[in-house]
Amino acid sequence: MNTLEIKGDWNIIKGRLKQKWAVLTDDDLHYVEGKRDELLGRIQKVTGETREAIEKALKEAVF
Repeated sequence: MNTLEIKGDWNIIKGRLKQKWAVLTDDDLHYVEGKRDELLGRIQKVTGETREAIEKALKEAVF
């Protein structure tokens, strides 16, 4: 997944991630261009999921 894909559908992705992990807040999902690793780390910290599971969920949320 590239940065343009994430930016283009970010509101949809945020909604789907919040459905999957209800503990996530808008602050947790605040995405700033160039901060992909920070976003993944923050989701990982809040949910306890592996980085691979989070990346998979992000890819699935796009479709």
